[in-house]
Amino acid sequence: MKKIALLGYRHIHIADLKKRAENHPRVSFVALCEENPATSLLSSDKATATHQNFESLLREVDFEILGLGDCYGKRGHQAIRALEAGKHILADKPLCTNLAELKKIEQLATSRSLSVGLMLDQRDHGNMIRLREIVRSGQIGEIQTVNVTGQHPLLQGKRPDWYFEPGLHGGTLNDIAIHALDLIPWITGLEFCGVDAARTWNAKAKFAPHFQDCGQFMLRLSNGGGVIGDVSYLAPDTCGYELPQYWRYTLHGTRGMAETSWKTDGVTVVNDSDWKPQLFPPSPTRSGGYLEDFLDEIEGRPRLDGLTTAKVLAATRLALELEAKAQLQ
Repeated sequence: MKKIALLGYRHIHIADLKKRAENHPRVSFVALCEENPATSLLSSDKATATHQNFESLLREVDFEILGLGDCYGKRGHQAIRALEAGKHILADKPLCTNLAELKKIEQLATSRSLSVGLMLDQRDHGNMIRLREIVRSGQIGEIQTVNVTGQHPLLQGKRPDWYFEPGLHGGTLNDIAIHALDLIPWITGLEFCGVDAARTWNAKAKFAPHFQDCGQFMLRLSNGGGVIGDVSYLAPDTCGYELPQYWRYTLHGTRGMAETSWKTDGVTVVNDSDWKPQLFPPSPTRSGGYLEDFLDEIEGRPRLDGLTTAKVLAATRLALELEAKAQLQ
């Protein structure tokens, strides 16, 4: 059984890892460190910190895995320090906010044989699993275009204030697009081989002019196909997460198309010979698959199609490259 400690409770995503760690047969949850309890989400989630200093946590607690849920801009340094201390890392996305941090993280993970995981849970969704099965079966032919929309509501006043502080968010493409950057190769079996365009700008978040709340990108696939994505914070505040545009993937192949989203009831498929769309039901979900894959890799038996350290680092690198290219526009 692996012992896990959490560092930072500044985004609600980390609550999922905490809940799973507390109830997992292969994990023992041993500590929670929050260095800024007054501005954290501890009280709203009825969680309690055992430590308020990261270095004290490292000195005083015996554990193998560190879960990261602090402000995005702090995670890179924290991951590096934890890897130096011999800990595996399982982070809420994003892992870090610049390429220099990522390079150091990769060097440490490789030289010390440590695993780096991310809470990329779209692979675990029944619709996405079914979409992968349809695409991999060849039913719609060779994939040529992918369109992904992952718009989020901005939710000013509800999102943590640190989102809008300079240096703590790290960019909309790095924050949101990484889900698609991991999922699309997993679905299609194709790799990314080039960045054609990336752009971010400030639109709705006028109260924080530095915050680039809109983000779009174009990528090239290894077979010559292309990807167009929009991950802006422009979804309507009240029902933005319930709309079909929330993580909608539309794939066109040489013999048809397939589409689904986070909220759709199944996967729509239309082949060249169809007079009307077909609706395929979701596959069974794989709840907590990101944690299972992470533990499998640590234990030396990674899944062939699982979320590995190499895939986490590759998706993170591409997200940061998109962000860097957008800053040049």
